[in-house]
Amino acid sequence: MRAIGIILAGGNNNRMRELSDKRAIAAMPIAGSYRAIDFALSNMANSHVQKVAVLTQYNARSLNEHLSSSKWWDFGRKQGGLYVFTPTITKENSFWYQGTADAIHQNISFLKNSHEPYVVIASGDGIYKMDYNKILEYHIAKRADVTVVCTTCQDPGEIERFGVVRMNEDGRIEEFEEKPMVSQYNTISTGIYVIRRRLLIELIEKAAQEGRNDFVKDILIRYKNLKRIYGYKMDTYWSNISTAESYYRTNMAFLEPETRRYFFKQEPFIKTKIDDLPPAKYNPGALVKNSLVSSGCIINGTVENSVLFKNVFVGNNCVIRNSVILNDVYLGNNTYIENCIVESRDTIQANSRYCGEDSVEIVVEKHDRYKI
Repeated sequence: MRAIGIILAGGNNNRMRELSDKRAIAAMPIAGSYRAIDFALSNMANSHVQKVAVLTQYNARSLNEHLSSSKWWDFGRKQGGLYVFTPTITKENSFWYQGTADAIHQNISFLKNSHEPYVVIASGDGIYKMDYNKILEYHIAKRADVTVVCTTCQDPGEIERFGVVRMNEDGRIEEFEEKPMVSQYNTISTGIYVIRRRLLIELIEKAAQEGRNDFVKDILIRYKNLKRIYGYKMDTYWSNISTAESYYRTNMAFLEPETRRYFFKQEPFIKTKIDDLPPAKYNPGALVKNSLVSSGCIINGTVENSVLFKNVFVGNNCVIRNSVILNDVYLGNNTYIENCIVESRDTIQANSRYCGEDSVEIVVEKHDRYKI
């Protein structure tokens, strides 16, 4: 593909609650075995984008560890490859990334030293499959300056989380509102863009000169009447996990046969870093219904409609319902968990009970498991 890739994976927000206290949103576990950033990386690799930069910042340690070897996504190559850029103090700049446009500007040498004519920009918190070649073909056919991948937001209450666009019959974007409280439109931006590399360099450098740091507000919205900005409508599965509720819903969606078939049984596949773990073990008395149970788990109790990530221990007489249990969690005997997300490396003491009533509850405990 005649494009390089940029994945924006440095952001954070308070809507993830405790889940983003110790990791970047792009590093959030998904569907038992994956991280959120695996989807953007796999889409890049499957679209034959051979040179990809990941821009990290907030709580980047676990994300950087996940990206420590590029071979898992087939980026281990002499020409191109995977680049991970974190904020760096230089003679000219001593600030962290001030926004998405500033993050690109601080690494603009990546763009200037490349030769591909186009750039695919994606966020690290989107869960989807996409062939970026189709967007590039659309981009070229429309003679667009920028192409924004859009989808339909089914829940009006979620509109305030996204950029809302209105397109004309030809697909050109005429209005672009960033995170409005209410809107009469339901077409939203997915945070995926295609743009000519030289134009991106020009716009980013001009924004930096004017002290403007946000790619959406200071480039897309600012230039919507001056540049040919088009929308590309996608109609396949797409989810953004930047709130605790959407993160929960996304993981629970993988319990649906259609979603599992789409991501796990249909090419191209999503790739991830592989851990050397034993298969899950179900001891006598274990009862598991409609759940995803990952490698390294040991199940002694009841698990229903739940997603268990790697190395989860479920004690005797435990009941887990409609919940997401993250990596390396120990659940003591007689524990009851329902409508919850249990944080990774937690130890839940025996006879504990947690139940999310009005919304999903996030369980964070810090007990010493060896004393239980």
